[in-house]
Amino acid sequence: MEPADMMAAVSSSLAERTGRPLEEWVRLVRESGLDPLQQNEVRRWLKDVHGVPQNSQWAIADAAARDAGWVEPTVEEYADALYAGSKAGLRPLHDAVVALALAQGEDTSVQGRSGYAPVVRRTQFVAVAPGPRGTLRVGFRFRDGVPEDERLSPAKGFGQATHWLHLEADADDNDVRSLEPLLEVAYAQNG
Repeated sequence: MEPADMMAAVSSSLAERTGRPLEEWVRLVRESGLDPLQQNEVRRWLKDVHGVPQNSQWAIADAAARDAGWVEPTVEEYADALYAGSKAGLRPLHDAVVALALAQGEDTSVQGRSGYAPVVRRTQFVAVAPGPRGTLRVGFRFRDGVPEDERLSPAKGFGQATHWLHLEADADDNDVRSLEPLLEVAYAQNG
């Protein structure tokens, strides 16, 4: 399910789950004194003050921010923000890894997130973002067995990745192409 479809499904059943329709929640956020553009704060307030479940928090915070004029960045704008400043040198490596992931099939797409770039088929199969100490983090979602590759480690809270590896900033085309067998497995397991 696409994020927009999931948001629509959550929004349509909001009154049933929370006792209030989306429009009323947006009005409450507006009247709360919170900045609706600070979606983390809005979600925390919805949870702490109103006991709103997580998916509903996201739908309400998104709707309140849009009501206040927020426009979701494009995939390119999300990537620009990820690789701003000292991380700018990682952008070509990011683009190469994302291109290789997208080449796994015509049913793939890259999405924008503030903390990483997910590449999805039916579900997310890879995530790419700046990593620690100037590396590029590449996370893979393996469902039915993990390929043998000494570079892989269990992932810790990175998108939906089960395993990850880190490419050095000076990685070359051969290093990027070496990811193809891992991408093929992750792609196949998430279709």
